[in-house]
Amino acid sequence: MAQILYQVKQSKGKSPASGKWFAKVKCTDTLDVRQMAKHISEHGSIYTQDVVLGVLEKFRTCILEMLLESKKVKIDGLGTLYCTIENTRGGAAKKEDYNVGTHLRALHIRFMPEQQQEMNISSRQFLKKARFLNIESIGSPSQTSPTGEENQGGGGGTPSPAPSTGGGDNGDQPDMD
Repeated sequence: MAQILYQVKQSKGKSPASGKWFAKVKCTDTLDVRQMAKHISEHGSIYTQDVVLGVLEKFRTCILEMLLESKKVKIDGLGTLYCTIENTRGGAAKKEDYNVGTHLRALHIRFMPEQQQEMNISSRQFLKKARFLNIESIGSPSQTSPTGEENQGGGGGTPSPAPSTGGGDNGDQPDMD
């Protein structure tokens, strides 16, 4: 069964959470579009890797095209992509003084996970579907805890979800690198 690998790390810096311990996802690989096309074609697809790659490439270019036309792109069962603007600090003193060349700092692509009940992958719902494995327990016999987490005795125990240092469900955590 698939598992989310995590590592427990101590927060650094000057925030109130400095010195506290938090779980951090430990990724093992980054798949590019070719690797995803191969993966999809190997999952009982009738389409070859080249066909899947072509569709994914067209999908990517069309998403960017639509975002640059001020449209949101909803991918059913996954979520919605949309753009936000980052302005320079301080902004313009008056509406008439606002200048895109001076005051606009960046254009960002954002993602909002699917919120519909039957496909909800918001952070709290996604957490309920995940299984966790502390990377410190890899390579030794493990046992599964009641929450589905595998751990090796002193390998970090059964953590609750990593706390957010900011309010809300924004996923912000203190700098731990």
